[in-house]
Amino acid sequence: MNAPSSPAGLAAGLDFRQRLMAMLGLCCVLIMVALDQTVVGTAMPTVVADLHGFALYAWVGTSYLLTSVITVPVFGKLGDDHGRKPFVLTAIVLFTAASMLCGLAQDMLQLVLARALQGVGGGMLVATTFACVPDLFPHTRERLRWQVMLSASFGLANAIGPSLGGFLTECLGWRWVFFVNLPVGVVSLWLVWRFLPVIRHDERPPSRLDWQGAVLIALFLGSLQLTVEWLPQHKSPLLLAALAGLGLAALAALLWWEKRSPNPLLPPSMLSHKGLAPLFGLSLLMGFGMFAVMYYAPLMFQAGFGLSPNQAGLLVTPLVVFITIGSMLNGRIVQRMKHPTRLLGLGLLMFAATAALLARTSPSTPHALIFANMMMGGLGLGLLMPNLTIFVQQLAPRQQLGVSTAMLQSTRMVGGMLGTAVMGAVVSHRFRESVEAMLTARHGESWRSWLADPQTLLNADSLAQFRHAAVGADGLLAASRELLVNAIHYSQWLVALGLLLGLWLVRKVPAVRLDSAVPEQELRHE
Repeated sequence: MNAPSSPAGLAAGLDFRQRLMAMLGLCCVLIMVALDQTVVGTAMPTVVADLHGFALYAWVGTSYLLTSVITVPVFGKLGDDHGRKPFVLTAIVLFTAASMLCGLAQDMLQLVLARALQGVGGGMLVATTFACVPDLFPHTRERLRWQVMLSASFGLANAIGPSLGGFLTECLGWRWVFFVNLPVGVVSLWLVWRFLPVIRHDERPPSRLDWQGAVLIALFLGSLQLTVEWLPQHKSPLLLAALAGLGLAALAALLWWEKRSPNPLLPPSMLSHKGLAPLFGLSLLMGFGMFAVMYYAPLMFQAGFGLSPNQAGLLVTPLVVFITIGSMLNGRIVQRMKHPTRLLGLGLLMFAATAALLARTSPSTPHALIFANMMMGGLGLGLLMPNLTIFVQQLAPRQQLGVSTAMLQSTRMVGGMLGTAVMGAVVSHRFRESVEAMLTARHGESWRSWLADPQTLLNADSLAQFRHAAVGADGLLAASRELLVNAIHYSQWLVALGLLLGLWLVRKVPAVRLDSAVPEQELRHE
């Protein structure tokens, strides 16, 4: 049937109950994806011990990221062309079925393949879920109020994920870390199927998918993912150079092809849009900084300061929790501001300050101050993450709503990959050089293989063996901890500097009005 032709008219045609139930379905989808990303890490040591496949340990995470980062832009475009509901339903079924396969895996290879399939479903969900919100709420002020539900769902999943993973692994077995997705998937499937409307933003029939562009995107993002994953692992330089060359060639071919494609997967007009381009750049930068902090702050607390995993986890928890609180506060503030884009600069400054203060944190720093610093960083991210989505959806043409939202998610994921890998290379290089210089000065070169690996400072068995074998072991360990802290401090200064450079991108973002609906286009409500 035909709906009113404007976004405001379409929203008026959906009653409160339908929109509420549809949003609850989308929240369940987001909880399922976010939970999976947090609970699995807690269970992995037990999984490896049970399945005896340490050689494939990293691939449990890599296979998921690899397929999801490739899938996001493809299904963002498909959602624009065909409507998002069919792909949300398909993704829920695929993600839930893949979760069941993960729980039934009998060896590590089966688990890696099931995780790759799960990544396809996860990428489809990320590409479509966030773009469904402006379909339901075209008026920005209304959308800001409802979007708090997604922020709260994301924060809840991240807050309880690690504890839930530990509980399920200890009490029910590691397989329930994956089986827990089944009931959430069934509930979200029913809610989305029953209440989410099918909405298309163009009267014209869907065009043929740009498969050439999809293949080139897969080659580019796949090569980039493998390059940044393998760089800190000291893989063959020839292999890394070949992967990097393949990625650059795929990127050049992608840009060339998309200018000539009749229905490009990544429209050149979107990539060159004066308002969208700086927002994509900020998303890349935010992902870079966020993962560089979230990955290396716990390492500094555990290996550098000698804290337990639980103590380190408690210090990092405020960062995740206050992302949600910041998002909720943002929803109340942004719609009252005459120049809402200034919140992007404030969020960048707050998160840059968190990275800079981490670079000044020492074992003697009171935990209350570290806790407060993480709260500030979470609030800064809470101002950045929802506003990037809001501004992109406000500036993008309706026909490109899904692909632009997916592009935002993709750039954040790529930024996270780069942040983890680049800062990993920086920390590893500086730490190894410092340890070698210290051992040379102390005539302890025989312990280089022990102390040049930060894992020695984390593993209780390795620490016990080193203390038994080395003369003056406690002094060497204390010096190594200090050198590791110094290396991580250096990386956090780089993160803070990079985030401050993002203020230049903020100045490039055009003025955004949040007191009106997104640009009106012809809609078809099926």
